Amino acid sequence: MSRITMATALPSRRALACALSLVLFPLAAVAADEETSKDDARTLDRVVVTASPVQPLTFETDPKLPRQPLPASDGADYLKTIPGFTTLRNGGTNGDPVLRGMFGSRLNLLSNDGSMPGACPARMDNPLSYVAPETFDRLIVVKGPQTVLWGPGASAGTVRFTRDTPRFDELGARVQGSLLGGSFGRNDQSLDATVGTPRVYTRLTANRSESGDYDDGNGDVVPSKWRKWNTDVALGWTPDADTVLEVTAGTGDGIARYAGRAMDGSQFKRESLGLRFEKNFRGGGLRTLQVSLFHNGVDHVMDNYTLRDPNPMSAMPMPMAADVERRTGGGRMAAEWGWDDVSLTAGMDTQRSRHRQRSSMGDAYKDMPWEDDAELRNTGVFTEGRWTVAVGQRLIAGARLDRAQTTDLRVAAGVMGMPNPTFGQTRRETLRAGFVRYEHDISGSGFGWYAGLGHTERMPDYWEMFSADMGPAGAMNSFTGIAPEMTTQLDIGAQYRSERVNAWVSTYAGRIDDYILFSYMPGGMMGMMSMASNEDARIHGAEAGVEFRPAKDWTLGGSVAWAWGENTSDGTPLPQMTPLEGRFNVAWDNGRWSFGALLRAVARQDRVVIDQGNVVGRDLGPSSGFATFSLNGGYRFNDRVQLTAGVDNVLDRAYNEHLNLAGSADFGYPADPVRINEPGRSAWLRLNFSY
Repeated sequence: MSRITMATALPSRRALACALSLVLFPLAAVAADEETSKDDARTLDRVVVTASPVQPLTFETDPKLPRQPLPASDGADYLKTIPGFTTLRNGGTNGDPVLRGMFGSRLNLLSNDGSMPGACPARMDNPLSYVAPETFDRLIVVKGPQTVLWGPGASAGTVRFTRDTPRFDELGARVQGSLLGGSFGRNDQSLDATVGTPRVYTRLTANRSESGDYDDGNGDVVPSKWRKWNTDVALGWTPDADTVLEVTAGTGDGIARYAGRAMDGSQFKRESLGLRFEKNFRGGGLRTLQVSLFHNGVDHVMDNYTLRDPNPMSAMPMPMAADVERRTGGGRMAAEWGWDDVSLTAGMDTQRSRHRQRSSMGDAYKDMPWEDDAELRNTGVFTEGRWTVAVGQRLIAGARLDRAQTTDLRVAAGVMGMPNPTFGQTRRETLRAGFVRYEHDISGSGFGWYAGLGHTERMPDYWEMFSADMGPAGAMNSFTGIAPEMTTQLDIGAQYRSERVNAWVSTYAGRIDDYILFSYMPGGMMGMMSMASNEDARIHGAEAGVEFRPAKDWTLGGSVAWAWGENTSDGTPLPQMTPLEGRFNVAWDNGRWSFGALLRAVARQDRVVIDQGNVVGRDLGPSSGFATFSLNGGYRFNDRVQLTAGVDNVLDRAYNEHLNLAGSADFGYPADPVRINEPGRSAWLRLNFSY
């Protein structure tokens, strides 16, 4: 691999020119406008490095805020600001989110409260690959099986990227945006513009993100370039302050090169449609009625010739392409009632997803007929209530019942393409979920604690039923051989808030019956073959964080996250568990200038089971610990314009994450698995503006 050059180590000329050109306008505006007070300047917050819970087990943040490390290119990347989250890395973008070592559909991933599962059988385009964080208003995360409102499964947690309803008292317009330039050709633009009256509004959100291959701390090039864009439009009718009817439409596309895969993504086409009605009621028991419909389609193309040259020594020595498509539609209806001490939400949701594919040598796939391989459906009913037992004491509980079914439409299946013995068969499962949580705030002390017990049953997802080459011993395949996964988990935690200190701790312990595990073994010319099986497992872990304000304008903070798992059926560690991680930061902010530093330290992980994991990743062996140091600073010209800059991995360390793919031989990586290194020292400059 080649060494980095001084020219590529600096931000690209085009990116910096784009960012700096708009710096001239706010400077002129500052000279013309009155001096902005410090209090007004604080409407633009400092760089986000670690998020804190807003209530027990719930984290909420504004994804438009600048973030360190380098601002996120996809939804999974932004989640790493929340303790307990990491990503399964495969290069520059589109890593798969992992919470407490749990992966895939154990995380319920929603955008605008609709589901958009990817189409790739190996999750090259996982659901958050299609999420541009800056185009959303809020990121809301509930950890563990502690809500039943947003869909089935969700044993690890629920993640929602949402947009708020804009309201106007008179004819007006609002504009927010950002420009970013950085090392390795990083070049982002984002725009959020709304025009409205008290009765109607139109909102446009758009972004573009681009980067070249990055260089690791050794100066070696890591194939990782990407280019992606998204555009969404919303038309809303607000006849009064309590009603909204909104229609949305969106599209997007992109490319991505992957150092750890045999193919790259040459198309990430997205099409989205949505309809939402919400009505608030005044007086009486009924408070809110919500109805929403969505349709999301993704058309994803993978090949080994657009962004790389075919490797004549690989299993695909000639140009090959695969086109996969998944269309998912559904809806949700929920009503909330409230009385003096009790509130209750009840409703139902449903969705249907259909997957199809085609492949060929080179671009001939465009003329090939589509082949349907799977249809998945789910309908559920839910209720969740909150009872204020006494002042500062709350009882929250919920229950959910789902009916799930999956139909196998594959005519042929398996590595050799043999006739599929389960063609046309349909699996049907009834799934149950519920939780109860007690919360107690001790009056006048700033201290509160909670304890919750949750249970959820999860239907095997598309990847677990259709991507594995084999099912458990004695099963025809994983479609019939894999049982639903059942998780029972206890969550206990506490929070403390005062004028100078915010602190929190969250612990959990769970049992997973029929945990779905992937095992990999050599497959000759086909590379690695996979087998899915059910095992029993135990998990436990903890996260904690503190924020201390020792003096005016100063903040010290830190968080730690630890996850542990064991395969109790085999007496071995649970694979793909995240290592112990700590983040420690210091920030100074006087309302005009700001400065921050972040130290991220990750421990060695030696509790592994080589060649076991999930549909994307497997344990490659023990990983070394590492630490990285980053700096950021910013200046607020006024309450509408903010310039921030940062340097990540200041010491130019060569390191890699434990959850990682092995480098592909197509790019010169050795046959023995080698993890992909993370970026070396990189700088970025970002301009935020609003009107």
